[in-house]
Amino acid sequence: MNQPSGPGIALIGCGTVGSGVVQILQESADLLAARCGRRLTLRHVVVRDPSKDRGVDLSGCSVSTDIQAILDDPESQLVVHVVGGIEPALSDITRLLKSGRDVITANKALLYEHGEELFELAGSLGRTLCFEAAVAGGIPIISTVNSALTGNRIRSLEAILNGTSNFILTRMLNERQPYAEVLAEAQRLGYAEEDPAMDVDGTDAAQKLILLTRLAFGTNVRMDQIVRQGIDQIELLDLLVAQELGYRIKLLATTRLKDGRLEVSVQPTMVKAHRSLSMTSGADNYVAVEGDAVGRLTLSGAGAGRMPTASAVIADIVDCASGRAQLTFQSLLRTRGGQQHDLLPAEELSRRYYLRFMVADQPHVLADIAHILGGHNISIGSVRQDETAETAETADTPGIARLVILTHRTTEGQLRAADAEISQLNCLRGTRIRLPLAD
Repeated sequence: MNQPSGPGIALIGCGTVGSGVVQILQESADLLAARCGRRLTLRHVVVRDPSKDRGVDLSGCSVSTDIQAILDDPESQLVVHVVGGIEPALSDITRLLKSGRDVITANKALLYEHGEELFELAGSLGRTLCFEAAVAGGIPIISTVNSALTGNRIRSLEAILNGTSNFILTRMLNERQPYAEVLAEAQRLGYAEEDPAMDVDGTDAAQKLILLTRLAFGTNVRMDQIVRQGIDQIELLDLLVAQELGYRIKLLATTRLKDGRLEVSVQPTMVKAHRSLSMTSGADNYVAVEGDAVGRLTLSGAGAGRMPTASAVIADIVDCASGRAQLTFQSLLRTRGGQQHDLLPAEELSRRYYLRFMVADQPHVLADIAHILGGHNISIGSVRQDETAETAETADTPGIARLVILTHRTTEGQLRAADAEISQLNCLRGTRIRLPLAD
């Protein structure tokens, strides 16, 4: 059966993800045509270096360095933009929308910074902006929240949204390797960028969580309003102690609606080892959504990578070509104008905590720390102290001990105040860590 031609497709960026998009368009052309009812044709590819080998056949389309080639072609109505950064991405997508094109993007940083204005612009022009690939790679979480769960009031999101951090934490524990060694390995394998800061300091996961929070709860959240902590201070000993206590440490991104207010945080968190969340290993992502009708729904899989992310882009292409995306995008725009939930101040977040200190192995250390915690109404659940071999004890120099405290439920504000006071103690040696426990 001959399908009619669909909108001409243009691709901006043909690196890791872009080349995957081209491969699927070419290898699955008949399947995609059957699923959207129209033939999909790649007409233009815009790249910085047209002479570079992309590992895919681009002979059937125009290859250039300027998006003007797309703007000059009236048949290229659907543009896939898979280039990172804020500029020129913002300017390019703005021009494309104003020229009457629908746009698909995988740029979560751009959507975090300028998503609201781009959505408003697209809506005012009657255009569509799709972004399935911007969050959790191959996991179809955007369409799940925006389409499949439209009959639900979302109660919570609980997720692992950064594959780099999950790979590092998994590898450190399984191979008993220190953080620096595993980070270097992640960079060699392509899981981490040359500058991995946004992955390991929690920024990447926070941007993705904020996008999901806007979609699921219709509420705008800023980075400075949430608790954000990365994995760059986690040491192997923390992972080992957590394992002995029956936990795994995961960079957990959470939004929860409680008493009409949203709790939003991204932190390394102690999670019970038997939970499926804890079993998410390597560079995989995990997202659990709780709705009032469906209950708890979980999705897991590749959160990044060439073909998983390309798969998400292709899903958006098929939705646009078939007309589904135009309907769901209007639903997204209506959700944006709904109720804005207040955010629970970070200081009021209430959890149990894991506290780890490296201290001088001498009398009164535990008593001093316990006294400060008690002064801030923080109750201790359990204490563990172990000697270390980091400093040999002499008559004049005490050794170093590792002190681990699990607290009862307390607030982030109380713990911050206590930590500021504890930081003044002379007995501290090296780093100290505090991690929430996921109940």
